[in-house]
Amino acid sequence: MNRLRLFSLSIVLITGLLYTLSCNSCQSGKQTVVAEPYSRVSPDFNADSAYAFIQAQVDFGARVPGTAAHKACGDYLSSKLKSYGAAVVEQHAEITHYDGKNLPIRNIIGSWLPEKEKRILLFAHWDSRPFADEETDVRRQQQPIAGADDGGSGTAVLMEIARQLHQRPAEVGIDIIFFDLEDWGQPSFGETMVEGDWWCLGSRYWSEQPHVENYRAAYGILLDMVGGSNATFLKEGYSMQYAPGVVEKIWSMATRMGYGNYFLSRGGGYITDDHVPINIKQRAPSVDIINLKSDTDTGFASYWHTLNDDMRNIDRNTLKAVGQTVLEVIYTEK
Repeated sequence: MNRLRLFSLSIVLITGLLYTLSCNSCQSGKQTVVAEPYSRVSPDFNADSAYAFIQAQVDFGARVPGTAAHKACGDYLSSKLKSYGAAVVEQHAEITHYDGKNLPIRNIIGSWLPEKEKRILLFAHWDSRPFADEETDVRRQQQPIAGADDGGSGTAVLMEIARQLHQRPAEVGIDIIFFDLEDWGQPSFGETMVEGDWWCLGSRYWSEQPHVENYRAAYGILLDMVGGSNATFLKEGYSMQYAPGVVEKIWSMATRMGYGNYFLSRGGGYITDDHVPINIKQRAPSVDIINLKSDTDTGFASYWHTLNDDMRNIDRNTLKAVGQTVLEVIYTEK
């Protein structure tokens, strides 16, 4: 995804009194939210299991398309989806990238209750960036990142949801897609920028050629960088443009469940991410749940596209907040 600028002001008026947030609250970017009593209907999201799914991906090494680690991790993800009762389809293709290289695409798709007409699409990218181009030390910028959060966390949350779907199916059809080649956009250290769309290539390919002809879902949810400590999920711009009702469904559910301190009721910037081609091609009105920051130069977590994107930044509490919210959303569908 590309850089962004975040613009946000938050004013809370309660019965005419202005409450001032503590310094600690200001630094964390969180807002105090009191949840009304809510009776959960979805199964319990296991954050330890999701954490283990991230670790498993990281243990393969950097999941850069065309490498042995990428192939091994893809085999693992496909096998796990099958073990959780999904009907699995893979898309394989090859594209010529901005630098003239031919790169493989491997999209991995798992479906539950494929006979159901009403479907929910859940997706994340599973590749990791081949450059650490946000490293301040230029000697380190050519190294691939581990992608524990950027790539690993969204995939892991969806894998835990897949495990839950196997134990207790939802009442609607669910499709989980792990998109490839999301994160091989041109590096910031490149001397010449080649015109074209070089991000989100796996989702662009699927949006043009879905695994089911004329595929449509009621809505879609993208998970990207959903494992970091003190994460703040703002209402991303394209999500509000294409799927404002879905944004409200997710954010209001998070608040009812007590996760309003993660899902903040304010807008974020417009992010080039996997939900964009899916929205443009009208496969599903889709929302991006992504950790956005107003206190960094990039607009993302400080370790974004650096060699520090590793397991040290993963927080089980964040995984729980995202995973339980998404589970509740899909299990309340009829």
